[in-house]
Amino acid sequence: MKRTVALALALVCLLPGRAYAASAEITAPSAILMEKTTGQVLYNQDADAQYEPASVTKVMTLLLVMEAIDSGSLGWDDTVTASTHAISMGGSQIWLKENEQMSVRDMVKAVTVASANDCAVALAEHIAGSEAAFVDRMNERARQLGMERTNFINCTGLPAQGHLTCAYDIALMSRELILNHPSIREFSTIWMDTLRDGAFQLSNTNRLIFYYEGATGLKTGFTDTALYCLSATAERDGMELIAVVMHAPTSNDRFDSAKVLLNYGFANYALTDVYPDQAIPPVSVLLGERDTVQPVTARPCSILLEKSKSGAVTTQVNLADSVEAPVEPGQKLGELQVLVDGQPADVIDLVAADGVPRLSLGGIFKRFLNTMFLQGE
Repeated sequence: MKRTVALALALVCLLPGRAYAASAEITAPSAILMEKTTGQVLYNQDADAQYEPASVTKVMTLLLVMEAIDSGSLGWDDTVTASTHAISMGGSQIWLKENEQMSVRDMVKAVTVASANDCAVALAEHIAGSEAAFVDRMNERARQLGMERTNFINCTGLPAQGHLTCAYDIALMSRELILNHPSIREFSTIWMDTLRDGAFQLSNTNRLIFYYEGATGLKTGFTDTALYCLSATAERDGMELIAVVMHAPTSNDRFDSAKVLLNYGFANYALTDVYPDQAIPPVSVLLGERDTVQPVTARPCSILLEKSKSGAVTTQVNLADSVEAPVEPGQKLGELQVLVDGQPADVIDLVAADGVPRLSLGGIFKRFLNTMFLQGE
């Protein structure tokens, strides 16, 4: 048996009266625009077409590095030693010498800012034992993220037969990186820096960091066969967007296309946090040391709305009448349904804010006696 409480939120009135473009026009053959928090796609131009990603590959390399750091299996100050294989990469690099040692932090900086192939391979070998083993992990992680049109052959993006992905898949791994590992921004927003105690200059390959308002990253790529690629991220007013451009004919085309996409997203959409406008009622607990438990939302909720439309956002709380002890912290007690103009937009679990132990036999007897005593009065 359940109860339903309808909670109406105030009318969400975004920027009024202005007409916005229905689409964005770009020169790149394949592109996508995705909002970070919701993962909603705002623009798609042949985003499933497979191309070589060049050094945008390193988004996945950096994702696995950041996951290793966050899991504790890798430390920022750990020392990485350059192997013969790592220094043989060619392309963009910081010219590591064989057996040269550098911290994880400095190598991540070199990969993110200067797209250093030698550092990418050195990190891969340090984490997985070999580049091949690391690439296996890259492909496994891609499958977990739903990157169905991706196959990695190396961790650098250097030309290799069968090394392919698509704009949509790049957006998926870019979102995973910036959503769950925001500390990557410490490196992806660097315009110029140095390594080796100031002896080696780094300059970011992503020009948007220098001139685009709110730019936060993320990774460029170029080879003769991949042409010009980019995963560009930017944040304004609490909303972060991911613009992926593939196979652009020139460097200017990739940056101009990404800028058009980002401008389109920021001009036309806004991220709105959703909260019930009154307290969610507690749920009765049977045979518990407490009589009730307080439900809370299991996660934050944000809704992406078009600025050209004013929509009524409402929420509906569906809760169980009661739950039997013991109640575990985080145990599901119901759902918060979010609707925009009456249409379902999201569902968030309502869970127990804390635990409620079950009464012992002695506790049950004591409560029975107290109840009888009160009834006797």
